[in-house]
Amino acid sequence: MAQTTVVVPEVGMTAAAPTACSCPGSLFPYPPPRAGMAVSRKCLRAAQAELGAGMLSGLVESMRASSPTHARAAAALSAGVDDEHAAWMARHPSALGKFEEIVAASKGKQIVMFLDYDGTLSPIVDDPDAAFMSETMRMAVRSVAKHFPTAIVSGRCRDKVFDFVKLAELYYAGSHGMDIKGPAKSSKSKFAPQAKGVLFQPASEFLPMIEEVHQRLIEETKHVAGAKVENNKFCVSVHFRCVDEKSWGALAETVKGVMREYPKLRMSQGRMVFEVRPTIKWDKGKALEFLLESLGFADCPNVLPVYIGDDRTDEDAFKVLRRRGQGVGILVSKHPKDTSASFSLQEPAEVMEFLLRLVEWKQLSKARLRL
Repeated sequence: MAQTTVVVPEVGMTAAAPTACSCPGSLFPYPPPRAGMAVSRKCLRAAQAELGAGMLSGLVESMRASSPTHARAAAALSAGVDDEHAAWMARHPSALGKFEEIVAASKGKQIVMFLDYDGTLSPIVDDPDAAFMSETMRMAVRSVAKHFPTAIVSGRCRDKVFDFVKLAELYYAGSHGMDIKGPAKSSKSKFAPQAKGVLFQPASEFLPMIEEVHQRLIEETKHVAGAKVENNKFCVSVHFRCVDEKSWGALAETVKGVMREYPKLRMSQGRMVFEVRPTIKWDKGKALEFLLESLGFADCPNVLPVYIGDDRTDEDAFKVLRRRGQGVGILVSKHPKDTSASFSLQEPAEVMEFLLRLVEWKQLSKARLRL
């Protein structure tokens, strides 16, 4: 039987062999990756200082790009903003507008839900400790989990994101997937046996180093007003949402300076945040694959993973779905950005609407089967 897919390899790239069968589906081309720049050895020594300044400048520009305020300002000043947004939406249409197409792709398959937290289930706020989800959103997620295996995949510490969500029947993958635990609450779901005892922490050996870096970053960034350092157990987050833009360069250089002393750790950038984590080959995409395997869906054509997220780190999961040729990636964003997701939603309110529609569709499907 033919398998319907709503994920397509990126234009201009050769896709890796999928782990499950893939067949033609809706085409949503992806933008090609941007090529990096190389510096010749002959010029490296002479240009070293200038290059370092350039890299720092590029990092600050990247920080600006992650700022919603700057994104809105750039959009307002862009002459062809309407055309650009329309073209982006054509490539990444609304998951609400394409809802029937998405659920049609799940025919004969088990939907498995993967949800980011910040910016997806809760609004982005200045204080990361105040990123609370609404009770209506919690109700929506609880309802989804009654019908589909559901996981929260976040850069947050697993315990912290659990304190926000407060739903024991879910899987939780904290620290960008480096801390995974199955449901604490017993469930009548047929997937409950697979859920029992799931616990995976591939970066445990880095815990002492992470704690050391956490303390170093607190000390080194205390002179930057508004900077907040958060220990997420297997990674450290340096938030700059409340930092004056004039201090972004100083903050970036400070974090980079600390990182030079820890070659086994790497720094990446998310939405108004620097993420420091181990160099191991593990991310949200790997966490998605691990959870599918834990649920008994490794190399299985009869599953439809649905991943919803708003951050750069969620791109690793979107790319896994694209490589598998199987699944639905949904980016949460009001503004056009490079992504490997197939569809889009503008904000957490639309995420909640999508989740509730999915529950309603499932309930109606079950009712029809009983007739």
